[in-house]
Amino acid sequence: MKKMSDLAKKEQKLAYKLLLPTLIILILIAFYPLGQVFYTSFTDKEFASSNETHFVGFDNYKKLLSLNIEELEPILNENGEQKIDPETNEPVYERPIDVLPREPVRYKEFKVFNIFGKRYVLGATDPYFISALGNTLTFTIISVFLETVIGMIIALVVNSNFKGRGAMRAVMLIPWAVITVVSARMWEWMLNSNRTGFFNILLDKFNLADGQIAFLSKDSLQLPSMIAVDVWKTAPFMALLILAGLQLIPENLYEAARIDGAGKVKQFFTITLPLLKPSLAVALIFRTLDALRVFDVFQVLLSSKKYSLASYNYFQLIKSREMGMASSIGVVIFVLIFVFAVSYIRLLGVDQNAN
Repeated sequence: MKKMSDLAKKEQKLAYKLLLPTLIILILIAFYPLGQVFYTSFTDKEFASSNETHFVGFDNYKKLLSLNIEELEPILNENGEQKIDPETNEPVYERPIDVLPREPVRYKEFKVFNIFGKRYVLGATDPYFISALGNTLTFTIISVFLETVIGMIIALVVNSNFKGRGAMRAVMLIPWAVITVVSARMWEWMLNSNRTGFFNILLDKFNLADGQIAFLSKDSLQLPSMIAVDVWKTAPFMALLILAGLQLIPENLYEAARIDGAGKVKQFFTITLPLLKPSLAVALIFRTLDALRVFDVFQVLLSSKKYSLASYNYFQLIKSREMGMASSIGVVIFVLIFVFAVSYIRLLGVDQNAN
């Protein structure tokens, strides 16, 4: 027994020695830069500048995340009744700029909304960041959901036996294989706001629109357009990861289920989905990681018209040269990715399955 214990200790020491080079490389290329980003986020460092850097604590995070809600009082006329704008025929309220605090930091109008007949203004010290955060979370949740559902359908189809299955598997990867910037430029042409754009030509041909829809300029259509571009490109990637998980499920389980009289739907929910959880978790983590740090699609198609967290990070670093602020945004992205990854592992029970 003692000899076995000594042997186990020797194997453990050998394992540590073999892992040591990998750990050193990981520390140099991952943990050290990450630590630098965290440290820089607490400073006012400027990019490509010789100005002295100062430690500012949580000031960058306060500037990014500070919110304030104020009620807007109605403006009354001479008769003591609420004033009505003659042009818009809408009730007149105080201006948000007059009620939002300016000290110790200045809040800017982000959104005006009504609750229970009262009007409020939501102010933010950095409205662009709050908007970018909302855009990124909306983009991530909707795009990842759609890509997972479509990817699951594609994977189930190409996993079945039919003639030409190999060719189908190759063809489905074409959108994912196209370089993102190239596919973004292609979609930019298709989403063109006049009759030279593919979708406007199509809608005009079937008399569904006038052929002048500004997909990339109209605020309400910008985010759906980004989601459509991303789903088209990345659903095959999800399908590939899910297909790999489907290939690991033993066929004899389905044969036993068929003998017991289980239909296709019951087989999916009792066999396929439970056994697919580990692969699905990996697919969701990878795809969510990419979605939360999406940059190229927003930058190519929208530029500064609408930001994602990553494109706003780029704006702060390159155009504003505020490296400390950009690092703070990077930390926020990192935290969001960490939260989503842990949530997927917990919800799908991957850690329990591993045990």
